[in-house]
Amino acid sequence: MASNYDVIVIGTGFAGAFFLMRYLERAPQTARVLVLERGAEDSKAWQLANRRTSSIRPDEVFVNTTPEKEWYTSPGFGGNSKCWLGGATRLMPGDFALRSRYGVGVDWPLSYDELEGHYCTVEHVMSVSGPTDSPMPRSRPFPQPPHRFCGPDELLKKHFPDGWFQAATARARIATGTRGICCASGACEMCPVDAKFTIQNGLNSIYQDPRVTLLLHAEVEAIDLGAGVARGVNYRSNDKIEKANADLIVLAASALFNPHILLRSGDAHPLVGKRLHDQLPIDVMLDLNGLKSYNGSTIITGNGYLFYEGDHRRNYAACIIEMWSSPFAYKMGALRTERGRYSERANVRFVFDDVPRDDNTVTVNAANPRLAETHFTDYSDYAHRGAKRVPEMIDKLAAALPIERVSSTSQGSTSAHIQGTVVMGNDPATSVVDRHLMHHQFRNLLVLGASAFPTASPALPTLTVSALSLWAADYLFAGSPT
Repeated sequence: MASNYDVIVIGTGFAGAFFLMRYLERAPQTARVLVLERGAEDSKAWQLANRRTSSIRPDEVFVNTTPEKEWYTSPGFGGNSKCWLGGATRLMPGDFALRSRYGVGVDWPLSYDELEGHYCTVEHVMSVSGPTDSPMPRSRPFPQPPHRFCGPDELLKKHFPDGWFQAATARARIATGTRGICCASGACEMCPVDAKFTIQNGLNSIYQDPRVTLLLHAEVEAIDLGAGVARGVNYRSNDKIEKANADLIVLAASALFNPHILLRSGDAHPLVGKRLHDQLPIDVMLDLNGLKSYNGSTIITGNGYLFYEGDHRRNYAACIIEMWSSPFAYKMGALRTERGRYSERANVRFVFDDVPRDDNTVTVNAANPRLAETHFTDYSDYAHRGAKRVPEMIDKLAAALPIERVSSTSQGSTSAHIQGTVVMGNDPATSVVDRHLMHHQFRNLLVLGASAFPTASPALPTLTVSALSLWAADYLFAGSPT
């Protein structure tokens, strides 16, 4: 017999947790919430002991048909907050208006200004560290002071004061009481001092609320959809299929698993699972003449906005530049081999936005429907045109840096940001969910997370994922649609 709840939340990552936080702030004490998480708790002690962030291997949950394009996921309580590196950049205003400003892609169905206050709230909860100046409009300062630049950052900031900034990050600059100070070891995926914000160290308390029932090892099979309503959820627990009903269903299982669950539920919208995307990363090693690097206070110390906003976005992708201040991050070869010059090398990543393609998809694996399946053809020509301009970008950086030579240039296998697949928009014919993340057809089904992103900004998506969850929750309590 099915149990009944006011709300069922599927997933405990950023999207589900920030929605639940805001919902509990406003819901009555009589509210009943069921949270379903397919994985285990996988505590920090367990992660460090086992040197992995999840007891579930990726190949146990999805099939990657193009393994050269990696997709990172960490099932279990806290979701990908366990394995993220802590980058907390906002999208720029132009990212929300790509079509109307630059004639490319599509506009988002909401604006930067509408989301700005929610960005501030998420930064407060995460105790985000960031610069005193900022490349985008802000109504409140960052909660924590900025991390210390590395040597190349200092010169870039001096030469490009309006184009180079300390990176915004949820890796603590000052201890918070539950999180230590970032140790700059570069081992952020499994931070040894618990400096980065995670759901486990930052929002665990919401799952202790007496209104909340959290079920681990509860794998959602399908949402019961029919006649314009999501009636309940069928899930697997202890090898048995269980059923729970609710007035509101909140699907927050990531851009891999949101479409997988919807497809298994019979959602026939032609865009479900389409437009899977990520940013295109280009990794460059710059040998420096007499300038030491890797001496900042966190893994990514600086962000360059020199090639982000502007009319060039009409022709090729925007770019954010990341200065990596750990020689142990991402790949070997970050140190030079010459005696006394080991750290005279800058590890720089150029990250380009993308206009999603319909042939990049998430589907249901035919041999085992419990597995999602990814298909990735390529990034868009728009993204590749941006990436071709990296040599020109390096030439501009050379005005500030003593670059001796470009040691290596390569396209990275991933930016580790899974986006698209259940896109948002105002028109039900060209989008799956509306501007408040409510499904166009099933008006009590929210689909949260980066699956709603219509385009890929160069900025990291996590802060926007979390802010959109607050935006969606606030709408539920606001009354009439806007």
